[in-house]
Amino acid sequence: MTNAQPVVMMKLSGEVLAGQAGFGLDGATLDFVAGELARAQAEGAKTAVVLGGGNIFRGLGARAAQMDRVTADEMGMLATVINGLALKDAILRAGGRAVLFTARPMSPIGTPYVRDDVREAMRAGQLTILAGGTGNPFFSTDTGAALRAAELGCDIYMKGTKVDGVYDRDPMRFPDAVRFDEITYDEMLERRLGVMDLTAATMLRENRVVAVVYRMTEDNAIYDAAMGRCQGTRVIPSP
Repeated sequence: MTNAQPVVMMKLSGEVLAGQAGFGLDGATLDFVAGELARAQAEGAKTAVVLGGGNIFRGLGARAAQMDRVTADEMGMLATVINGLALKDAILRAGGRAVLFTARPMSPIGTPYVRDDVREAMRAGQLTILAGGTGNPFFSTDTGAALRAAELGCDIYMKGTKVDGVYDRDPMRFPDAVRFDEITYDEMLERRLGVMDLTAATMLRENRVVAVVYRMTEDNAIYDAAMGRCQGTRVIPSP
């Protein structure tokens, strides 16, 4: 997909839709996120969105409670579909155009994920929401988003977080933590900075997709991320 407007993969945590409550779906927050995405779409953004499901179901917590890993992961994938449906509905109400693709067949809830169908939807100006992870257990939503970014030929991977970039250690615990303006995947992995899981980082590095880690709560951050130009730490492949 060659276009002056960058093709963007946005990875948003499920918690972003929960608002201050930290769980479930907050209507005002959902409408705000959808409005920002619809605004970017109206200006020509070529965007795919992958949502986590932690606001509805935390697979890790369930596994710690002795739930079968595969069952827990499948429940987590279904949670991302719920979030995707909610976001699609909010985008349509905001005047935007969106289509929900699911990693496993779930018609008529969503359209089964086929790479060429997603690329065509993006070319047509649809905001594409990719739910259900990879369709397989044992993979995080970070990895699912990285896989889709590579498959779709995305120019940039936008990872929204609670902090404004990548630091040499946890800035929530260490006030003197140093922020990177730019860092390579190799250095990030060597330092074990924990920004994204190993599989996701390796996939992005090998497919030479630049990532930007940014704070989702900054003014206009979601809109800017959808446009491929938000501020944050750039994570780049080594030369």
